[in-house]
Amino acid sequence: MNPVEVLRFALRGLSANKMRSALTMLGILIGVAAVILLVAIGEGSSRQIQQNIQQLGANTLTITPSTFGGGGGGGGIARVFARAGGGQRQNTGPRTQAKNLTVEDARALADPANAPSVKSVSPVVTAQAQTATYEGASHSIGQLVGTYPSYFEASNKPVAKGAYFYNDDVLAARKVVVIGKTVADDLFGTVDPIGKQITVSGVPFTVIGVLKETGSSGFQDADDVAIAPLPAVQQSLTGFGPLGQILVQAKSAQAVDAAQSEVTEVLNQRHGITDPANPDYRILNSASLQETVSAAIGTFTVLLGAVAAISLLVGGIGITNIMLVTVTERTREIGIRKAIGAPKGAILGQFLAEATMLSLVGGLLGVLIAVIGAQFTIAGVKPVIVPTSIALALGVSVAIGLFFGSYPANRAAGLRPIEALRFE
Repeated sequence: MNPVEVLRFALRGLSANKMRSALTMLGILIGVAAVILLVAIGEGSSRQIQQNIQQLGANTLTITPSTFGGGGGGGGIARVFARAGGGQRQNTGPRTQAKNLTVEDARALADPANAPSVKSVSPVVTAQAQTATYEGASHSIGQLVGTYPSYFEASNKPVAKGAYFYNDDVLAARKVVVIGKTVADDLFGTVDPIGKQITVSGVPFTVIGVLKETGSSGFQDADDVAIAPLPAVQQSLTGFGPLGQILVQAKSAQAVDAAQSEVTEVLNQRHGITDPANPDYRILNSASLQETVSAAIGTFTVLLGAVAAISLLVGGIGITNIMLVTVTERTREIGIRKAIGAPKGAILGQFLAEATMLSLVGGLLGVLIAVIGAQFTIAGVKPVIVPTSIALALGVSVAIGLFFGSYPANRAAGLRPIEALRFE
């Protein structure tokens, strides 16, 4: 019996009970779709996180305070630090607790004599959920940042319209602001926001620029932001308390490690750190973080795929079950075919073909469902289909059909004609 006849008999056998065949394929379909979609979600999450880290640049260090440690860019920037340091007091007495990050810390890091590998330093304070209004329109700004002009380059936030503020605006504590696209759309709609005055928590700010759109990242809208001069934000909204973070930009990606060493030395000296392993601050190296996150997300994606693969195993068991039932139902047919001369290989091939076709068609439908599902955002993540996951899931589904169909097929092929013909 040639392969075409084997396939024809297999198709006839599957079509004899369409509902049973469809339900069996459904198990494989769900398994293949789950594997591809979960791997796609893991890949999408990885890319979103990496994009967020890359927005800071490969030569950026972020310094944040740590409550558990410590036993406790050019001439223009230096001039700003020299004159904008008011309101911050440095504790020079005996240190009994962790010290906060201050403008004086940032000024020391910006000194080329202390940190020659550092290109720019941007002290940052953040005011969350500030309500902005403009001519009756209202919007709660997700993040209002007070900082210096170097922040725009260090955090990779270019201005699409208008301009960013300058060192003179910081020195004069001018109430000017650069807003994200989400803020601009909600407050101004189609109106040009440049030069317009908005009120932020009762304080008037003049819009001088709109940031280039970066898009949302997971549950956070990266465009729901406003950036203003540090002294203006401190005077009007946050007070002259500690800094939330200090953003340091190294002169190049190759100088990041040297810059981190210099920053660590300066801060340890200023904060009186006696145990370098237990400082009162943390330094986030974006390049190292990206490598760590990539490895973690890769492991997470593999685990997701492994969990989804269990459903493929369940689908394979379903194929075995259905094929055993089929063999039992068609025992007399098998006996008649063997009695008239059908070889063992033909019977074996027919039932293997049926099992393989169930898994192959179910796998192809699963791939189709997964590709369609990947067009939608799932749990705040845009899935990214990994081609190798399609090939792997489809290959595994076919292998499952062959593996789990082999036992019923061998059982059918091994039936003795006389016993099969006597079967009731």
